[in-house]
Amino acid sequence: MSKMETVDIDTTQAATLSRSKRKKAFAILGTVVATAATGYAAYSHFYLSRFVTTDNAYVGAETAQVTPAIAGIVREVRVNDTQSVKAGDVLVALDDVDARLALDQSEAELGRAIRRVRGYVATDHSLAAQIEQRASDVSRAKIDLQRREALAKSGSVSGDELTKARNAYESAVANYWATIGSKDANAALIADASEETNPEVALARAKRDQAKVNLERTVIRAPIDGVIVKRSVQVGQQVQAGVTLLQLVPIASVHVDANFKEVQLDQVRIGQPVELESDLYGSHVKYHGVVAGLSGGTGSAFATIPAQNATGNWIKVVQRVPVRIDIDPVELENHPLQVGLSMTATIDTRGETRAPVEVSFNDD
Repeated sequence: MSKMETVDIDTTQAATLSRSKRKKAFAILGTVVATAATGYAAYSHFYLSRFVTTDNAYVGAETAQVTPAIAGIVREVRVNDTQSVKAGDVLVALDDVDARLALDQSEAELGRAIRRVRGYVATDHSLAAQIEQRASDVSRAKIDLQRREALAKSGSVSGDELTKARNAYESAVANYWATIGSKDANAALIADASEETNPEVALARAKRDQAKVNLERTVIRAPIDGVIVKRSVQVGQQVQAGVTLLQLVPIASVHVDANFKEVQLDQVRIGQPVELESDLYGSHVKYHGVVAGLSGGTGSAFATIPAQNATGNWIKVVQRVPVRIDIDPVELENHPLQVGLSMTATIDTRGETRAPVEVSFNDD
């Protein structure tokens, strides 16, 4: 065998061996890829498919609008935007001069009403005595009339005297019934009521109490714990009842409004556990909460100008349904969130439903 033939045989063997190794490597690679694909498919079907995630989620809160119950001039403003306050803290004070004068007037009117009722009682006793006197007058006039009528038959009394006696009797009877009428009218003012429960006194007392309430309302306090936002009131401003002066955001009791696609919600139930991340803190801070409720309609259904799907130029768009998620208050206390922050929400649809997190806006 020549040297050249030996080289050709070696080259052929090497090529064959190389092809065999490549086939084996490709077979191993294919097996690995197939195994990984099968494993991922199983993982996705049995685990990942039980989770629904959206980054279309934002922090929300039930904000409180602070409005005055009475009109007045602002005397003092004790808070600024971004300031934290507790429920009951004084936010704004109105000028209370008018309210104090109204209270003084109502106190005076209450005293006058009490004295007036006492006068009704005294008058009732006086009229009772007058009735007895009028009854005596009637008896005396009647006797006098009967005497004159007896004497008139014998001619001892003139007709004029008899007429005067009859008029005196009729006048006495009229006065008697007039006094009874006056007593009945006076009795109606005090019937079935004591001095404290008399309607006139009760009305005056109610006006006094209302004046007290109006005086207290000149001091406007925080209804909940929270942070001041959108303060628009200034010292010296004339404010009207019901006008918003500022708003309070309850940072300690915020929630998340997550807008999931409609195709993600078939397994979502109230009470399922949720894991959340905020763009503010990043992935190293995890929040936990529960599904508190699903909206009664999609976001587009309540838009100012809702879509008119009955038109000819219709394109189907996957709708999103707002899902409210309550967050663990302890985690919120450790890592506070502001309203409007972006969140990522992942609902574990495998989890057993439990009661939503209870959030209280007041310490008491």
